[in-house]
Amino acid sequence: MHEFLTSRRAKITPEQAGIPSAGQRRVPGLRRSEVAALAGMSVEYYAKLERGSLAGVSAGVLEAIARALQLDDAERAHLMHLAQEANGSGALLRPSRRRSPAAAVRPSLQWSLDTITAPAIVVNHRADLIAANHLGKAMHSDLYADPATQPNFARFTFLDSAARRFYPDWSLFADMTVANLRTAAGVDPHDKAMHDLVGELSTRSDEFRRRWGSHNVRLHGTGVKHFHHHVVGDLDLAYETMALVADPTLRMTIYAAEPDSPTAHALTLLASWAATTSLQPR
Repeated sequence: MHEFLTSRRAKITPEQAGIPSAGQRRVPGLRRSEVAALAGMSVEYYAKLERGSLAGVSAGVLEAIARALQLDDAERAHLMHLAQEANGSGALLRPSRRRSPAAAVRPSLQWSLDTITAPAIVVNHRADLIAANHLGKAMHSDLYADPATQPNFARFTFLDSAARRFYPDWSLFADMTVANLRTAAGVDPHDKAMHDLVGELSTRSDEFRRRWGSHNVRLHGTGVKHFHHHVVGDLDLAYETMALVADPTLRMTIYAAEPDSPTAHALTLLASWAATTSLQPR
């Protein structure tokens, strides 16, 4: 909680908050006293909350802090999750761990994926790529380089040189990947496998460690992504991501091209390539 709130304070200038800025400031962004004033509480109480003493804190107080810090929807949800964990109520809201999200995919889920003609994948909260239809596998063939390991978007992004080619705007994808992991970690901060993944990437990648320290979060839902596939070239794909009700830690993403666009023709070529190859990476 402390790191998240201080990082959000540092992002807002006094001008953005509507506070006159006079004299030299020793900290970036807003002071604790300024956030407290904007949220309508004493600086002592806000300082206590920022240190993580959240027992009995109300939703109204958290909303006031969110408004003062100008949090977006993802940041506000992350703040609420952190508060729930700090006061002990988060345990009631965590997804059940009776079945590992990285375990074998239900046959019906794979059958459903296989009926989709566009690239479609299923990813868990730790960025493991756990299922895909044939075109989804072809599109992400770089991630299947080692059939003995679980494909993982975070490891691929930060530890595999092929990611710099597959993601033409690598820095943007790196930011999104870390923000997605940070969001998931806030939902269940006791997930050992998540801790292990973050520890591994922090040790092996300066780029990851710097981004993880920024405490940025995001909601991954819809948009457009740009890829460069090693066989068919550039792909500009809209995507829709949706939660799976039966598996709360899983998300299905379906990619689609604008009809009769260069990307639509490239997907046709990708389908032909996928039908005649064993999907060797790179």
